[in-house]
Amino acid sequence: MKKSIVLLALFVIANLSAQQRPKLVVGIVVDQMKMEYLYRFSDDFSPNGFKRLMNNGYVFQNMHYNYMPTYTAPGHASIYTGTTPSTHGIVGNEWFSRELGKEMYCTDDAGVKTVGDGTVEEGAMSPKNLQSTTITDEVRMATNFQGKVIGMSLKDRGAILPAGHFANWAFWYSKTGAFISSTFYGEKLPEWVTQFNNEKHYMPYINKGWNLYKPAATYNESLADNNPYEGKLYGSAAPVFPYDLKTMYEKNNDAGIIRATPYGNDLLAEFAMKAIEKEELGKDNITDFLTVSFSSTDYVGHLLGPRSMELQDTYLRLDQTIADFLTYLDKSVGKDNYLLFLTADHAGAENVIYLKDRKYNVDNYPSKDVKKSLQDFSIKTFGVDVVLNYSNFNLYFNKQIINDKGLELMKIKQAFKEFLISQPQVKRVYTEEEILANSGNDYYLNFVAKGYDVTQDGDIVIVDKPGDIEYSTTGTSHGTPYSYDTHVPAIFFGWHIKKGESYNKKAITEIAPTIAQKIKVTFPNGTEAKVLEEILDEKKDEKK
Repeated sequence: MKKSIVLLALFVIANLSAQQRPKLVVGIVVDQMKMEYLYRFSDDFSPNGFKRLMNNGYVFQNMHYNYMPTYTAPGHASIYTGTTPSTHGIVGNEWFSRELGKEMYCTDDAGVKTVGDGTVEEGAMSPKNLQSTTITDEVRMATNFQGKVIGMSLKDRGAILPAGHFANWAFWYSKTGAFISSTFYGEKLPEWVTQFNNEKHYMPYINKGWNLYKPAATYNESLADNNPYEGKLYGSAAPVFPYDLKTMYEKNNDAGIIRATPYGNDLLAEFAMKAIEKEELGKDNITDFLTVSFSSTDYVGHLLGPRSMELQDTYLRLDQTIADFLTYLDKSVGKDNYLLFLTADHAGAENVIYLKDRKYNVDNYPSKDVKKSLQDFSIKTFGVDVVLNYSNFNLYFNKQIINDKGLELMKIKQAFKEFLISQPQVKRVYTEEEILANSGNDYYLNFVAKGYDVTQDGDIVIVDKPGDIEYSTTGTSHGTPYSYDTHVPAIFFGWHIKKGESYNKKAITEIAPTIAQKIKVTFPNGTEAKVLEEILDEKKDEKK
């Protein structure tokens, strides 16, 4: 009897020792988050949100994107595949398709239908355009499809791309106020999602409106309310607190108005905690993976800019949301049982007029104006408009017209290159041939090449000068290879993560393969497999 007990104890100990994976991996992406926000707003953060992650986790202070364009869809895809658009194929949020003769959206899938209370267009989405596997896919396969993977975001692309090809579910927000999905994942929403939607969790946020979270004096890291660099929120008379969300909702009949408020993040966190509870994520020893992408930061940033009180308020509220979420994970999964990472899909530029007003010689150049100048140049030079499309810094030529007119494509490329280089906002111009022949010696060309898919991108790619921006005069945008768009947070926290920080430059594509090695699963199939050794070797010095 005693021998049997001893053998059983040894068996249990051996199995515990063999437990190489956490019960739950949580990936958090904060849309358009600059690393600088962790510094700028630090004095006003609570000790239990961002500060808890930074003080008790491992912080990569110098994490960057290594390609352009730095947009949401490529960012999410790159984080979770461990590779860049040249390999995973998500070259923009949308891009021009020569095959279709029109713009296509990153997660468009006409072969699937909306599941839930959303429009036909909102739900016709899947990961079919993503060409590489994700770390979430590899977790599914490593657990023989027993571990669950669930992705969620206000944005469809922020939910679908991180969740990968084999996810149990991906959920995104509809203008109806419901979280929806598509038939790619299932024919009917889980009962708990339907119940959550029926409870209309968005309405209390709309009814209370948006006012400052803390006393106005707290916001001394931001410009004054209603400054000239802010846009307007859903038809508001001016960008001024408080915002009457109820009136906006009734006027627009659109529950999507909370996207551009901090409450979009709060609603998503509520939904995430409900998913953990109802799907029993992290309740057994088979690793589950939850991806959560907070999108409201991006909506607020685009509309109101990085120096607005609204953006600071959004981050102060997100700090508390994350604190509450961590507390929930501690209780539901256990402090030592979950591995969490937090990063961003891209950062964002300063408002160009704000910089210009302070005598920095930069300007904004709306994409439609750039396209018009290209068309005018074409007609003047060749007697015909050979510009098929200009988007995402990519110029596509109409090869049918070029052939019909007996023009030479290489001469056209050279002429456009010389014209573009003469434009005040342009730093570099690269042809398809130059991109594909990249030797690695040109710093900017490396970014372009890693973001370039020869089957989907244009004949010429343009890199604007630092500070110049293809956008309107208010708010901000992103997309360039410059540090203001590439420098993002990267924090690992929880299961087998030591406290520490690194100041060495790292690439966003190192996150997925690092997790793969950390939890002992196969690398995503497109990754270059370069890893963040600092959090793999727990015996290394903490500061690097």
